[in-house]
Amino acid sequence: MARTPALTPPPGRRPSMTDVAKLAGVSHQTVSRVLNHPQTVRPATLEKVKAAIRELGYRPNTSARALVTRRTRLIGVVNPGEARFGPANMTMAIEEAASEAGYATTLAVMRDARAETVERALEFFLELGVEGIVFVAPMSQVAPAAMQLSTTLPVVMIAAGLRESTSLHVVAVDQEVGARMATRHLIDLGHRDIVHVAGPNDWFDARSRIVGWRDELLEADLPVPPMVAGGWDPVHGYEIGRRLVAERRLPSAIFAANDPMALGMIRAFHEAGVRVPDDVSVVGFDDVEGAGYFEPPLTTVRQPFAAAGTRAIQVLLAALDGAPASRTLIAPELIARASTRRFQAG
Repeated sequence: MARTPALTPPPGRRPSMTDVAKLAGVSHQTVSRVLNHPQTVRPATLEKVKAAIRELGYRPNTSARALVTRRTRLIGVVNPGEARFGPANMTMAIEEAASEAGYATTLAVMRDARAETVERALEFFLELGVEGIVFVAPMSQVAPAAMQLSTTLPVVMIAAGLRESTSLHVVAVDQEVGARMATRHLIDLGHRDIVHVAGPNDWFDARSRIVGWRDELLEADLPVPPMVAGGWDPVHGYEIGRRLVAERRLPSAIFAANDPMALGMIRAFHEAGVRVPDDVSVVGFDDVEGAGYFEPPLTTVRQPFAAAGTRAIQVLLAALDGAPASRTLIAPELIARASTRRFQAG
């Protein structure tokens, strides 16, 4: 019977496991089991996959066979393609922690959770023979992809707001606690009108910071003012700052979802003659490099990126030894600087 053209790899490209799986009508996992544990595959399926391998002339990458023996000492890292301070520093910390443990890392960028994106990442990692995967996954759309991959390989996901699952290991900086710290700091300074300028709603961290801010106000029996939707960039903070001044809706204190937005607001306030912290106190989040050298130096919440990266590798290595799925939260730290002061009425 003639081969279906759509199932044939393009000219010049070496046949891949994806091609074998499509031609045989099975999953990646089944092809992997045929290559590594053929005794676990039903005879009919085994023969179907072998026939597809022969027809395509597929040659397995030798490192893929090391997946089962766990001898590659290679860890896959999925990054959302963000060059922002948080994801970039987290990825660097993971690479350093893996290196200290005697492992190398290989990076795959997954900007979305579409089926073809997941398939491409799975193919990439299986053919390289990675022993496990760490997801730097601040965006909620990536969670289903991590869940899918965790049924094939040990997976650690670094993301706030995720609960325990049967297969997925979660490590996160406790964003809710960090937001509570920022809000409590302002409450302790006597502020009662504390507005939160939030990050994008499709980011786990942004959602968790909203929850922490709201819950801390509620526990203090303070009103929860309308949240201001923002982003992550300084321009978002700058535009919001200008709007608050123009509309005369300036609160006594603002908790910004990250430091760049806080910096943008401070610039807008300065241009309008609004003094920080005399007229309005501002708190950021992340403690980006140089935050202590802003004018004024920025009060913020420091995220322990290195500790989270190290812990993610520790959890992954434990998972490779058979440890059950787990959820680890790491506490952030409030760094009080000169952008906040005690509230003075009038």
